Order: sequence, then C-alpha cells, then structure tokens
Amino acid sequence: MRSLRMKVVMVMVILILALMTVIGAFLMNGVGNFYISEFYVQMEQTFSQSFIAQLQRLPEQSPDAPERMKELLMAQAGLGIDIANRNVYVLSPMGTVLSGSDQRTSVDVTPNLLAAMNGEVGQERSITNDYMDLAVPIESDSGSYIVYILDAKTTVDALTGEVLGIILRALGLGLVICLILSFLLSQILITPIRALTTGTREIAAGDFSQKLEVTSRDEIGTLTKNFNYMAQVLQDTLSEAENERNKLSTLFLHMTDGVVAFSAAGTVIHYNPAATQMLSRSLDPTTRFDEVFADKADFEQLLTLRRPQYLEAQMTAGSRELELFMAPFSSGQEQGGVMVVIHDVTEQRRSEQSRREFVANVSHELRTPLTNIKSYAETIVSAGDELPPELRNQFVGVIIGEADRMTRIVQDLLTLSKIDYGKMEMNISRFPFSRPVRSVYEAAKLNAEQTHGHTLTLSCPDDLPEVDGDRERIEQVLMNIVSNAIKYTPDGGKIQITAGVNGKNVFVRVSDNGIGIPEKDLPRLFERFYRVDKARSRESGGTGLGLSIAREILKEHKGDIRIESVYGEGTDVTITLPIAK
Repeated sequence: MRSLRMKVVMVMVILILALMTVIGAFLMNGVGNFYISEFYVQMEQTFSQSFIAQLQRLPEQSPDAPERMKELLMAQAGLGIDIANRNVYVLSPMGTVLSGSDQRTSVDVTPNLLAAMNGEVGQERSITNDYMDLAVPIESDSGSYIVYILDAKTTVDALTGEVLGIILRALGLGLVICLILSFLLSQILITPIRALTTGTREIAAGDFSQKLEVTSRDEIGTLTKNFNYMAQVLQDTLSEAENERNKLSTLFLHMTDGVVAFSAAGTVIHYNPAATQMLSRSLDPTTRFDEVFADKADFEQLLTLRRPQYLEAQMTAGSRELELFMAPFSSGQEQGGVMVVIHDVTEQRRSEQSRREFVANVSHELRTPLTNIKSYAETIVSAGDELPPELRNQFVGVIIGEADRMTRIVQDLLTLSKIDYGKMEMNISRFPFSRPVRSVYEAAKLNAEQTHGHTLTLSCPDDLPEVDGDRERIEQVLMNIVSNAIKYTPDGGKIQITAGVNGKNVFVRVSDNGIGIPEKDLPRLFERFYRVDKARSRESGGTGLGLSIAREILKEHKGDIRIESVYGEGTDVTITLPIAK
C-alpha cells in the first residue's frame, strides 16, 4: 500500500472500526451485566425472610407441599415467571424435580444448585453462562426442599442481538462518512506533499540546485523551507565528503602497509594492493577471514574486542615476514567487522639479524687480536730477561701486527659508520677513468708477481672517458678487488684487469682463475664481516669489511658492483661508474 491517500483512508477506517468495536463490546457487556444484576436483585427482593418463612410453613399446612410452593412462587410477580424464559422448580434435597412451572422432570446440577444441596443459598453469577439461576434451600420440620429459579437468558440474548444490529448499522454509516472525510482530508494533505515529493526526487537524483516552492505557512511550508536548507547543506557536505573520500582512497591505495577489512559475516569488503602483494594471494568479496588468517585469530573473538584493544600476530607469506594488527570496527551503532593491518617486517628482521651478527662479528674480530696481544705481552713480562732477544722481537712483532689488524678493523668500521650516516667526505673531481685503473695495476703488480708468482695483465685504453668522483676512494675500491683476487688465487695463477666503456658507463673487470666462491655464499658477500674462507682471510689480515665498503663507496658514486664466480674455477668482479656529463 504505497498511496498516502489510501493509508489515510485505511487509518480512519481502522479507527472507526476499533471505536465501534470497543463501544459495541462495552454496550453488549453492559446490557448482559445489567440484566444479570437485575435478575439477582429481583431474587433478593422476592426471597425475603418473611417469604422464606412462609415457604417453610407450607409442608406443615398441606400434604402436597411441593405443588403449593410452586403455585405460591408463580404468584410472586417479582420472580417474573413466564414459563418460556424463566421457570421455577421445587426440588428434593438431592436435586430431583418435585414440581415445576414447565414439564421438565430433571434439571442440570449447576454450581448454585450444588450449593443449595449443601444447605447454602446458591447465587453465583456468571456472564459467560447461557443461563441465570438461583437455588434457595427450604428447611422445615416436616421436610426439606430446594426452590430453584432458572432463566434461559432469552431476553438478554434478544436485546444483545438488537444492540448488535444497531451497532452494525451505526458502523456502516460511520464508515461511509469516514471514507468521505478521509478522502477530503487526504486531498488537503497530499497535494503539497506531492509537490514536495517531486522536488525531493530531483534532489535524490543529484540535482541539488532544485529549490522547492513554499506555498503555505503551516507545517508543510516549514518542512519545505527546512528541506531547501537541508539540500544546500547536503550539497556542501557531499562535496566535502567526496574530497575526503578521494584523499582516503588515494592514501588507502598507496599505503605501504597492507589493509584488509572484513564484514561482520567474515567476508572481504575492502583491501589495498599492498595487502595482496604482501599476502602473495588474490582477494575478492568471496574471500573469508578463515581462509587467510584462520590459524592466527578467532574471528568471533575479534568481534567482541572493545577499543583500544587489538590482537597482534605474525605470519609468513612466501619469503615475507608479516606482522598483523587486528581490531574490530563499527558502522554507526551496528557491528561493522574486523580490520587487519599488515606490516612487512622482512627487512626489519633481516636488519635486526644483521645487526646482531655484526655486533657478534665485531666482538669476535676484536677479541682475537686482543687475546693474542695479551698472551704475547704476558709471556714477555713473565719471562723477563730469560726470553731470548730474537724470540722477544718475534713476540713484539706479533703484538704490533695484531695491533695493526685492530687498527684496520677500527678504520674500516669508522669508514662504514661515516657512510651510514652520510658523513664520509668526498673530494669530487673529474679525471680520466684510466688513471686510477693503471695506478692500482702498478701498485699491485709487484706483490702479485714477486710474492705469489701470479701473472697480472692489464687491458685499459688510454682514451677512456672521464668520470666525476673521489679518485682516492675509487682506487681504494679497485685495490680491494685486486687484492682479493691475489689472495684467493693460488700461487702462479692468472689475473686479468680489463677496463672499457659500456653505454653510458665505464667499467673495470677483475678476472682470476682462483679458488672461486660457492654459489650459496654469493648472496652474502657484501654482508659486513662475512667471509667465505674465514681462516685464510684472518691469516692474510682481512677484516671482512672490504666488499661492504666498496659497495657503499660505489653507491655514493651512483655506480654498481657485480660478482660472478664458479667454485674451483675463478671469479669475475665488475664495477661500473657513470661517465661524466
């Protein structure tokens, strides 16, 4: 029922029906109660003490006492005996009909009659019964009787039916009048409401410029004015909300953290690209919470949390380590669902692990030379003059060597620290790239050929392009790479230094036929203090920081370093630097 007019008519009809029903019920109940009350009033007035005494004397005066009682009772106008509706009976103490105004030979044992059989006046009233009755016990020396008055309520029912007919006729007339008045009233109300509806439909369609005409000063007119004001406020609010939505949408899409929102039913309602990337799986509206985070939290338990409570959990997705923050959210006064914020802590965990390993390595690298220094120093002190001079000099040489080793470690650490905090000073200049390459070659050649018997060759054009950078730092990088090639190539090996141009970059490649690097170690070569052959590195005085420093220096020069190696066959190390513009 969509029509307001029909609603008004139906409301009026229902009101009339309800009113007439209530009035009819009260009238019919009132008529019934009135006649029942009137019956018992008549009985009370008739059965006075004197009349009952008169009835009690009849058994002594006449042998046919029941018949004489009936005649006496029927002669009482107050009883209203008419045979058709109301009758009187003289009963034995057991309820047997001895005499009566009609031809009945028995009567039903009613509660009132049962009371009289017990010696009490039975005058209980009930509007629901289809009869009215009164039972009066008559006690005398000559015998006991019960006077029983029974009314079939025919008169009451007839009157009630007449009242019902009147009510129905009045109801019919009232409905006709109600329909006419309700149609007139609905017309008065609906005409301005229709105009308001038409205007609101335009506004609902997005036309906020639509202004409704105010045609009256009543409540409808006030409503129209307020609606026009509301439309303006709504237009401004929607504009602001749209701007905020765009901001939130942009933020949501470009967040580095993943966000997934689940409805109260446990299905996905929102997610951003970062979430699918971190979880390494696709999400859609059919995806359920239990499919993604079943082993991390109970969804129903999450819904019961109250702010600022939330649940933390960890999970692994592929190679990623993720931290999960789960909390419920509400939608107005209703339960909204659960929001899951995903934070990728892979790099953080790696950094923490690297930091722990770095501290452990630093401690180990410093403890080893300190232990040696202390041991040899204590030996010198304890032996005193008994220690031969040549042995003393040997011990002092070890102490000096270990001290130098510690000095190199500290210097490398300081260099890395400066790089990490962006405080490493760079003396930038422009120079041909061939100069640091040839300088490193000349510095390393003597050690390579005379000490180790290596064949060190150089292929470097004299006309290499210029680069912008710190020449000393670049030579430091090149020397570290060439020194590693010399150390990890067995005596008599071959080392080739090749420089050239590759596009917009210059490069230098150091190739050797040394021991090579196992494949499993290649990804970790640039980690601080990481060494493939730890024993040989320490013997040669290596700190395990050279490649880390080299990579950081090259980053400062916008360059790159790449290592390729086959275990047991040799290693190629290539660095590149951009050509000066």
